[in-house]
Amino acid sequence: MEKKKVVVGMSGGVDSSVAAYLLKEQGYEVIGVTMQIWQDETREVQEENGGCCGVSAAEDAGRIAGQLGIPHYVMNFKEEFKCRVMDYFVEEYLAGRTPNPCIACNRYVKWESMLKRSLEIGADYIATGHYARIMVTREGRYAVCSSVTAKKDQTYALYNLTQEQLAHTLMPVGEYTKEEIRAIAAREGLVTAHKPDSQEICFIPDHDYAAFIEREAGERVPEEGNFVTAQGQILGRHLGITHYTVGQRKGLNLAMGHPVFVTEIRAKTNEVVIGEAEDVFGDTLYCNNINFMGMADLPRPREVLAKIRYAHGGERCVIEQVAEDVIKCSFHAPVRAITPGQAAVFYEDGCVLGGGTIMKNYTIPSVNKGIHALNHDI
Repeated sequence: MEKKKVVVGMSGGVDSSVAAYLLKEQGYEVIGVTMQIWQDETREVQEENGGCCGVSAAEDAGRIAGQLGIPHYVMNFKEEFKCRVMDYFVEEYLAGRTPNPCIACNRYVKWESMLKRSLEIGADYIATGHYARIMVTREGRYAVCSSVTAKKDQTYALYNLTQEQLAHTLMPVGEYTKEEIRAIAAREGLVTAHKPDSQEICFIPDHDYAAFIEREAGERVPEEGNFVTAQGQILGRHLGITHYTVGQRKGLNLAMGHPVFVTEIRAKTNEVVIGEAEDVFGDTLYCNNINFMGMADLPRPREVLAKIRYAHGGERCVIEQVAEDVIKCSFHAPVRAITPGQAAVFYEDGCVLGGGTIMKNYTIPSVNKGIHALNHDI
């Protein structure tokens, strides 16, 4: 029987290295691919800032491929990454929202673009080193499900993948803990066995989001504006809305005599709303840009576990579809910092049912009164 061919996205880290090793051991014909996404052409800048996809990452991946005896290639996805991830990141911040670029990268670059090219060269699957597993739900649909280790679970950032993408994806690392993955790498003598994990957004390694946005946005960078209360009382001046996110406490430089928090960012009026600790909590959110994964639709309200950010442990809630592309999420207990631009991801038995992008404001039709405004705009 002819071996199934799998293209492994190799980032130069230990997880993707072991993913390639495990698949080869399972009998697949393995091809290693590293994505070239960094925008600057000079090697010096790439080595300094390239994160998981810079020159050094490609070289580490190439060394691993040599150790495993598999071919390795670098595929250029610079244009897709610039459009789908970097530009998206900037536009969301300019609109007063806080995006998750890894979700966009997973859907549109690591999967949509890399899978397309991989299928064109005759591959049956692509694979990554994500800590997640792909299963078929009781509704007969593919879903990403929690890995064996909750500490490294990465399903949140994968909720936006499609059924077609999941049908052609393998995630062998999801069956292991991080410690087991490093032990396998050490046992096999892989050069990435003790390489530290990458923690930063790959295109902003210094964590200075505002400076990056300033460089990219040019004349469109928001100017200084007012810190205000929810009622509009001016409390002080802010540096520009791209410096802030909902729930933020540090770096406000407001002499209030006690801790205060960002509760809303109003891009249209260039205002950052400040409130008390209790004002950061809410029990309802609306999300759009819905991607159904483990469920095909939402014909009636359904109780699920929802996560509203990557590091959120999740909270029980009831979800219901209130418009063609809008889901309302009602939590049983208030959750902290519901942040527009982040994802709300819905789980059942550890598997992703679907999710969407948290909206800033939303209005829903009222049966008896036309339009009932929940907030001032969408």
